[in-house]
Amino acid sequence: MHFKYGYGRTYKEFDINDENILMELRQNHVDIKLTGADEVKRALDNPIGTDRLSKIIKPGEKVAIITSDITRPMPSKIVLPLILEELREAGVKYEDITVVFALGSHRKHTEEEKKYLVGEDVYNKVQCVDSDPSDFVHMGVTSRGTPVDIFSAVAKADRRICLGNIEFHYFAGYSGGAKAIMPGVSTRAAIQANHSAMVKNEARAGAMDDNPVRLDIEEVVQFVPIDFILNVVLDEKKNIIKAVAGHHVHAHREGCKFLDSLYKVEIPQKADIVITTPGGYPKDINLYQAQKALDNSKHAVRDGGIVILLASCTEGLGEEVFERWLLNADSPDSMISDIQKNFELGGHKAAAIALVQKKAKIYLVSDLEKDFVRKLFMEPFDDISEALESAFNELGQDAKVLLMPYGGSTLPYVKA
Repeated sequence: MHFKYGYGRTYKEFDINDENILMELRQNHVDIKLTGADEVKRALDNPIGTDRLSKIIKPGEKVAIITSDITRPMPSKIVLPLILEELREAGVKYEDITVVFALGSHRKHTEEEKKYLVGEDVYNKVQCVDSDPSDFVHMGVTSRGTPVDIFSAVAKADRRICLGNIEFHYFAGYSGGAKAIMPGVSTRAAIQANHSAMVKNEARAGAMDDNPVRLDIEEVVQFVPIDFILNVVLDEKKNIIKAVAGHHVHAHREGCKFLDSLYKVEIPQKADIVITTPGGYPKDINLYQAQKALDNSKHAVRDGGIVILLASCTEGLGEEVFERWLLNADSPDSMISDIQKNFELGGHKAAAIALVQKKAKIYLVSDLEKDFVRKLFMEPFDDISEALESAFNELGQDAKVLLMPYGGSTLPYVKA
């Protein structure tokens, strides 16, 4: 069978014998009724687990609306006007509303970026601020030892509304829900304490009930109550195809179920060889971006198998701390043990790659220098056919291959 996958701004073509193909993962078909603002309005009219937002908030209360920063695809400019309509219906004045961009550990925005994220109309009506990890209120400590240190504008608000998009997250299970608070508006020390559990087996994409990172995130809400959430699921073109509103757990879980129905794909068994790709530019511009497609592949490859990652990485590794961790490591094992002792954001993605390397060999088809790739504990290839030939020589000519052309989105699982 012939395949043609995105690679940088071009593509790579290759062939695999039909008898070697286990399956090619594609997203499931889901009927979409409403999209965009219409779907957001539907969700606000039908909240899950709470009253309508306009019935929850009272006039005179200070309201913090926490939304994503510019590194996330959350379409705040579509959602916020509808949230403000609900608040106005409740009698809330614009001067009592603050939009807080949840920076986590990311850089601050320019004023132009803030305006771009929320739209000029919202920007001119309400105060829009970045979270500031140096300006926080200590509100307690979770049972797992995470300090609940929350940006003061959020901690001191009478009401909190959290916005976000839901997608698979490689160690928190899913994005969205209470993640707007932790890590969104938390201090670096709090984030590091929470994220340090990422090395545990239960901290994995698509896992919720036993996931120590997600459970810790949601315990934070006991100290910092969330009154309402509005979360969206986006398609590949960043259009809203599903919205959920209401309770921070019940509504969030409904959104996660929808995401599962779209992108969680059952596979008959784990494969000897997995070919995964972010899908070309801009998702494969560097290894930091391509890591998500690599991480999802670990759920499809057998122990001792081979993952072939197709990612051009024209801009190299892509993040300074990530690069330092990868290039200074003695082995994948050392990265895993080091992240447990001294968690560092950026280093956590290097450790995530190391966790895949503990399970399977990684062949990297990229534009990176071969000796440089070897320093990353990966085997370098210029061409996918060459990588496949090497994998078959190592694992046998009857090895089964699973293909993930949308590796960053699709989550494979073997039914128990």
